[in-house]
Amino acid sequence: MQMQTGFRFNLTPVKEPLGFVKVVEWLTAVLAFGTCGGYTGRNVVSIICGGSSNETLSATFTYPFRFGPSNNTLCNRTVPATHLVGDSSSSVEFFVAVAILAFLYSMMALLVYLGYMHVYRDSDFGPMFDFVLTAVFAFLWLVCSSAWARGLQTVKDATSTAGIESTLALCTDRDVRCEVTDYASMRSLNISVIFGFLNLILWVGNAWFVYKETPAGRGPNPAPI
Repeated sequence: MQMQTGFRFNLTPVKEPLGFVKVVEWLTAVLAFGTCGGYTGRNVVSIICGGSSNETLSATFTYPFRFGPSNNTLCNRTVPATHLVGDSSSSVEFFVAVAILAFLYSMMALLVYLGYMHVYRDSDFGPMFDFVLTAVFAFLWLVCSSAWARGLQTVKDATSTAGIESTLALCTDRDVRCEVTDYASMRSLNISVIFGFLNLILWVGNAWFVYKETPAGRGPNPAPI
């Protein structure tokens, strides 16, 4: 008998763990890259230029976390554009890339579940392909979330008083003292790390439900009576 491959809209899969978890994965992927991809922070640095002369530096840093002073001249010295100490750009860009790819795959998988579940379950390729990619994304979430958690700590260190002092050559002068007096809130960045590890848990858990759809997970077919 020829297998029917046309689109058949059916909400039943999202009421089951297989589809429901995919919906949650889609949402948490959006929240993961949304909480760090558009981030902008600003630290205010007070600079004492020897004697009683004071200057204020606004150090703005945005995704992927490089900043340059908004003042070109401080303490009668020209201050060039400056980058954060350390390299956090690669880890956060990797994190955002994984989140976007997970978002796109979750959306594609949901389309298959809602319209082509009869094809998905009548073939061995669909469940196996889904399982392999789900396992790959679980591994990628582990790697990128761990890397970004470490990268975020690097950002925090680089934007502290000690980090600013080691970044700006001006602050190394004997008669100049720098101190961060107003710190940017990094709450959304902390939340992005939490969503990263939450996605790891979701994708690992979802791998089990997808595995149950594969031939190995379904077990041998019962012998005909």
